[in-house]
Amino acid sequence: MLVVEDDITIAESVAARLRAEGFEVAVAHDGPSGVAFAASFLPDLVVLDVMLPGFDGLEVCRRIQASRSVPVLMLTARGDETDLLVGLAVGADDYLTKPFSMRELAARVHVLLRRVSRAVASHSMELGDLLIDLASRRVSRSGVEAHLTPTEYDLLVFLAERPSAVQARERLLAEACGWHEGASSRTVDSHVKALRRKLGADLIRTVHGVGYALEVPARKVSP
Repeated sequence: MLVVEDDITIAESVAARLRAEGFEVAVAHDGPSGVAFAASFLPDLVVLDVMLPGFDGLEVCRRIQASRSVPVLMLTARGDETDLLVGLAVGADDYLTKPFSMRELAARVHVLLRRVSRAVASHSMELGDLLIDLASRRVSRSGVEAHLTPTEYDLLVFLAERPSAVQARERLLAEACGWHEGASSRTVDSHVKALRRKLGADLIRTVHGVGYALEVPARKVSP
């Protein structure tokens, strides 16, 4: 587990609680150190502050996710939803707004880890030219692999298990993303936007005022 937080008091408090939960924890206090620790320590999860010296948590998240998919829980003192959505767009999976309780943080960490380690059968889902390997959590379309965050992957699988069926944003938040009560449905929009960018705009259909449905893509035929 990696904690990246420039406030030493908060960083040590978070690290102490996670160690009490049984996790091995490394701590970094700025953006460059956070990226370096993530590359060498290979954490199972990153608790990441948005406001950091060197470069901010959004850039840290972007660089970490570019090299290795890992769950990220962002910490922010900001109340601006736009900032939170930007964090989700660069690969964060959940967020906590300061001040927060250590009990809540521990609960969120356990939820994220359970989602990533959820047992799946050793088989693949194939829908048209979309291939989802459930054993390795790898996704490709037309043979081109896409790098998805854990939340993006879980959302895609949830939709793929129910092809063409419209799923409400609230259900996607609760069952696919594992988000807490009161979270904004706009977070789902952000993850869907990322999936469209990585896998094609035609893959997920918007049903205005309701939610989204995965459209089974046609398999491309070579001339």
